[in-house]
Amino acid sequence: MPAPFHLAIPVDNVAKARTFYRDTLALSEGRSSEEWVDFDFFGHQLVIHYKPKEENGPVHHNAVDGKEVPVPHFGVVLEWQQFHDFAEKLKEKEIEFVIAPYIRFKGKVGEQATMFFYDPCGNALEFKSFKDKSQLFAS
Repeated sequence: MPAPFHLAIPVDNVAKARTFYRDTLALSEGRSSEEWVDFDFFGHQLVIHYKPKEENGPVHHNAVDGKEVPVPHFGVVLEWQQFHDFAEKLKEKEIEFVIAPYIRFKGKVGEQATMFFYDPCGNALEFKSFKDKSQLFAS
């Protein structure tokens, strides 16, 4: 595994976000305070930090495969079976997908599974997996 990344994201409700990342996504919780919580995000460090809610403009989307991909978004590339197991658990927990799990480039270079959804504070997440991980950057 490459060096783990550290990502800190804003949340306007630490308790609600903590429950989502810990219970819905089943991430292990690390250190915390009243204003932030560390999570083991599939071997990476994700930190939710309190930030008061701001009035934002409309969410931006880019068209990909005829679907509306939210920008910005973040996530992680999982192993193929891990992605499918995780997607099934999310479906069981009735996650509201922006883009439900599907396969892109089926049978072609870069074949990948992907899905998008929001956390309760409006952060867009994408989880994906490559049938052949060596094609992560293939064109």
